[in-house]
Formats: sequence, structure tokens, C-alpha cells
Amino acid sequence: MSLPELEAGVEPAIEMPPGPSWVENLCELVCSLALVGMIVLIGAEAIVRNVYNSSLQITDEVGGYLLVAVTFLSLSVSQAHGTYHHVELVQARLSPKARLRSQLLFDFMSLVTCGILTWQLARMNLNSWRSEDFAPTPLGTPLWLPQLVMPIGMALLCLALSRTIVFKIGRLRTVGNRLDGASAR
Repeated sequence: MSLPELEAGVEPAIEMPPGPSWVENLCELVCSLALVGMIVLIGAEAIVRNVYNSSLQITDEVGGYLLVAVTFLSLSVSQAHGTYHHVELVQARLSPKARLRSQLLFDFMSLVTCGILTWQLARMNLNSWRSEDFAPTPLGTPLWLPQLVMPIGMALLCLALSRTIVFKIGRLRTVGNRLDGASAR
């Protein structure tokens, strides 16, 4: 939406979440550090391969673990910043109150889905821990360690979705009161 539309008081098609909290800021910092770690690791692997004609033997494994960490820990950051794709074709044609209601319905369905995924990922992680699964690699990483970031990331997404839902319920009350006051005149 352009700046003149916002200044003119036109409601945005998608309500933005309340913004990142300290949790999302911490996740963003961890993701940034993981990306830097991947860059350093891949650079070191390239140098070792080209200069010493050898390999670190751990780059693929650790890089994969870091990629999973970035993927799951960035979910709540994306939700807090409102950077997920939205289909605004229908949203733009709804009244502000109907728009908020449809967004709340979608956010609630997303929260339920993410809650189920969190539960299943936690079960998978617990199963790996109980069965003492190890990666068949030179590092021999206990698989529950890299898998732990998956239910944590999903749980943090659930927290961010909950914050968004609470924010939108408050906005729905504000929009409802504003519209009720306008119709009473």
C-alpha cells in the first residue's frame, strides 16, 4: 500500500502483527549467527579442499543442522514481522471487520496446525532421545540434538501466532467500536 493511501486513512488489506518481541529478536540473532557459521564453515571447506586437497568431513552435516535451525527459528520472526505471503484478492474487498474476522479464522487454524506439528515434532525428538539414535557420520551426532530445534521453532511460532491473534482481537474490538460509533451518528 502506498504512503498516500495510509495517510488518507485507508485500512490495509492485511492487519500487521504487533511486531517482534525479545523472543523473536533472539531467534533472529541466533539465525544470523547460524548463517555466519555456515558461511565460515563453507569457506573453510573450500580453502581446505583447494589448498590442502583434503576435506573437513563435517561441512555437509553441520551445514544441514544449521540450515534446519535457521528454517525453524525464523518462523516466529517471519510471523512477527508480517512477512508471510497473503492472498489479498478477497481481503481487499471485505469490510475492515470482516477482514479481521477472516484473518483471525486463518490465524486460529494456523495456530491449531502448528500446535499439532509442535506436538508431533516433540514426539519425534523424544523418540530419538529414547532410542539413542546417532547420525551415521564422522561426528556421530545424537540426532535428538539437531532435532530439538524443530519443536522449539514450532512452539515459538505458536507463541507468535497467539500474540498476533490477541492483537487482532483487540483491533477487532477497536474497529467494531469505531464502526458502531459511526453508525449511531
